[in-house]
Amino acid sequence: MAGINKVIIVGRLGNDPELRTMPNGDSVAKISVATSTEWTDKVSGDKKQATEWHSIIAFRNLADIIGKYLKKGSQVYVEGKLRTRKWQAQDGTDRWTTEIIATG
Repeated sequence: MAGINKVIIVGRLGNDPELRTMPNGDSVAKISVATSTEWTDKVSGDKKQATEWHSIIAFRNLADIIGKYLKKGSQVYVEGKLRTRKWQAQDGTDRWTTEIIATG
């Protein structure tokens, strides 16, 4: 049986989209989206909040739409899949990044 790799988040952009064009002419947009969770501490009764930041990449037409309509603070609904990729830092060490590849 095949696995399922699907992510759905609703949150707000922390910055304006980063836009670029690939050598083949395809558009790419990168956005950072915040999601927050709130709860009440059972011991103190204080309201608590935690924010998680998600790195999202979109390609081609979806990237063009993001560049045209979204800005810092925009609320977004994103569907996509998780992708973890390896890259090298300037000092030569291997690093790993997990991001959401937007679909739509």
